[in-house]
Amino acid sequence: MTGSTLTRPQQLTLTPGRAARELGLKRNEFDLGVHLGHIRTVPDEGGGGRRVPRTELDRLRAQDDFPEAFQQRVRIVGTTEGADVMDIPVGRFTRLARLGVVAPVRFYLNRYRAVVWLYLAEELEQFAADERNTPLLHARRTPEGMRGLLAEGVDLRPRNWRARHREFLLRTADGPWESAGALAAFLDSAQIAELVRDPYERSCLNRFRPAPPNQGTPGTPTAQLTEKIMTADDPDEISRLRADLARAMEDARTLRPAPRPAGEQRPTAPLPLSPPSPEEAASRQATRGLMGWLRRRSA
Repeated sequence: MTGSTLTRPQQLTLTPGRAARELGLKRNEFDLGVHLGHIRTVPDEGGGGRRVPRTELDRLRAQDDFPEAFQQRVRIVGTTEGADVMDIPVGRFTRLARLGVVAPVRFYLNRYRAVVWLYLAEELEQFAADERNTPLLHARRTPEGMRGLLAEGVDLRPRNWRARHREFLLRTADGPWESAGALAAFLDSAQIAELVRDPYERSCLNRFRPAPPNQGTPGTPTAQLTEKIMTADDPDEISRLRADLARAMEDARTLRPAPRPAGEQRPTAPLPLSPPSPEEAASRQATRGLMGWLRRRSA
């Protein structure tokens, strides 16, 4: 009796869920590892999202003390546990976070729709171990300059989270429109309409614009609050995003023009960005002053 046996080629990539199980990681640990760039993913050729090369699993398993050491790298803590890690009062930890001295890596909304910020325990341990940071952690009173900023309502936690999330989105972008969409994710629709005036380009851009993480049902209070955190609100941050998006759109137009009906002409070159308003300029100066002050304190 003759015949043939069909065999499937060895699977070279895995879904994130399958990869997490094979590595012995919880899904949230795996996802955060991807977010931080510790786990490499590749686009699914079938358009089904990201996948994990099997060679990446082999690389991770070859690391010393895997998975325990990896789990420590992606361990996240809230405000109370973060204060314990740094051996400081909870109130001081919150003030340092508001000033951007420590930056959150994730957030979620609790049952009361209050924002709960989460931090990498490893980063907090490293910060606390640096002797240059001892005055910030253990001085009897918060320095006067910092107290003044707090009194003005400074809270850099949302902005710092956006910076980390933007880095993740740009790192996993697979083309010019994906990169543009990653930047557009942090601007409101009015800003995008002003920057991208051609409706076909705007439609293409919106297809690649990622939604906020853990957004929930659109239109609900939870979704609205999540979208607010995702959207840049600082004039200096907005100005930088607009400039970056304008450059990304130039690349997208050149490398892969937006589809449009036959006979439609491509738009003329967009108008140059207008100079910042006095309010934007003042905000930039204040932000640069704050970050410079913090760097001097750490020096």
